[in-house]
Amino acid sequence: MPLKTIKKDTSNSLSLEWILQIKNYKLNLDKDRCAGCQICSLACPKEAIKTQKLPKTEGEKTHKPKVDIDLAKCNFCGICDILCPYGAIKLNIDGQHVLSVVDKKSFPTLTRHLQADPRKFPANRIQAEEACPLKLIHVTYRTTDGKTVQDPQTLTEPERSWVHINVDIDKEHCPCCTICETKLPPGAMQARKFLQGKITIDQTKCPPNCKDCLDVCPIPGALFLDSKGKVRPNATFCVFCGTCKIVCPAEGALTMERRSVNHTPIKSGAWNKAIEKLTSAKEYSKESQTKRAEKVQQSIERKSLLRGAENA
Repeated sequence: MPLKTIKKDTSNSLSLEWILQIKNYKLNLDKDRCAGCQICSLACPKEAIKTQKLPKTEGEKTHKPKVDIDLAKCNFCGICDILCPYGAIKLNIDGQHVLSVVDKKSFPTLTRHLQADPRKFPANRIQAEEACPLKLIHVTYRTTDGKTVQDPQTLTEPERSWVHINVDIDKEHCPCCTICETKLPPGAMQARKFLQGKITIDQTKCPPNCKDCLDVCPIPGALFLDSKGKVRPNATFCVFCGTCKIVCPAEGALTMERRSVNHTPIKSGAWNKAIEKLTSAKEYSKESQTKRAEKVQQSIERKSLLRGAENA
């Protein structure tokens, strides 16, 4: 048991801490990055994380949901850290970012595919960086002798050809919305979502003039207003985090279904339980069938090797 437990809740962060004789566990939630979505609360094996819809003040925009973590239930496993689309939760052990469930191969990591081709980036730094709505792209321009150039457009054409473009992407906090692909020149960025799904809005069930889902959506363009002032979904940019679903005031007006999760290979009961909660029953069944087929194939291969050894 911990010698001491600490929970601190401020306007910008929520931190939980276990202080043991030989180890120190600390879980930190960055409220500025947190979207108040469903992912961590659904996946937590101890049901220690709760997402709460906040009351709305008339005349103001809807607030994003509040995430709280029960220190008495949390066992600092780090699953919330792994699955947070926005990288808002971090687990540190003795000051180091450590995920023992990954190291022990009992839980996968999400597959974030992000690839930049600096040669195709625009010479305008502001244009390049503003392609990311979460400001996770940082571009620097340097000459061959290492000097930083603030604006390559001020250089002559021969001088500009010798400028090296460095693109730094904060992958740790990227939800892979793919907006950068559409805003940058073709081929400059490649992004693939790690969550795939479907989102629909039934306008007949939406309360009049309601924009609660649009108010809290962390990805600009994933939800938008049509010409009639109605909120419409755009699955191209949606990362299926579920924040909109939490604040929707009308039952059945907004439905969202996660159909797949791109992750590193894993065989684990903990992951089976997580994916069962995160995705549709169809996707869970599909992944389970795949794992069963792999086990059957491995059994056949083992028997074949044994027969081969006996006949040798």
